[in-house]
Amino acid sequence: MASLPSYLSPEDYLAIERKADIKSEYVNGVMYLMSGSSFAHNIIVGNLIGELHARFKETDCGAYPSDLKVRLPDSSSFFYPGVSVLCCEPQFADREKDVVLNPIAVLEVLSNSTEAFDRGKKFQYYQQIESLMEYVLIAQDTMVVESFQRQPGKWLHTKAWGPDASLTLTSVDCQIPLRDIYRKAF
Repeated sequence: MASLPSYLSPEDYLAIERKADIKSEYVNGVMYLMSGSSFAHNIIVGNLIGELHARFKETDCGAYPSDLKVRLPDSSSFFYPGVSVLCCEPQFADREKDVVLNPIAVLEVLSNSTEAFDRGKKFQYYQQIESLMEYVLIAQDTMVVESFQRQPGKWLHTKAWGPDASLTLTSVDCQIPLRDIYRKAF
């Protein structure tokens, strides 16, 4: 991710971002340009959205693609998760309704350029969101999914791999077979 120079306030970031043709995330006053998504990334996100919507028909939950920003409680950072899950009335940052404050789950599709950040600092940032119960990392070149579930005082890590394994989202009580997540991705 390439950064744009100089400090920006959260308000300045949103004003620029809402007019931009290219997405940027915002971390502690700095905008970071996002690279385009690969074919596999887009297939995986589309499959996840479809599978989650099918499971959420009779619930208050919804799955949202990467055009919906998630903001940290202190407004220091804004991210575009691959998929955000909300299971109650969305809390929006403002009237634009393009930034949410209360995801219950965030799913990120890993790439070579973002994997270290997604596993490290970004996960630390997301942990500040009180409503967040699960953080999921999805490889895009092999069938491997890692989940982190919030437990009292810690995060429980689980890993699933192979076509017969499933992603279990305990916060929304659903399982999705990895073969369905990765269908037509490679």
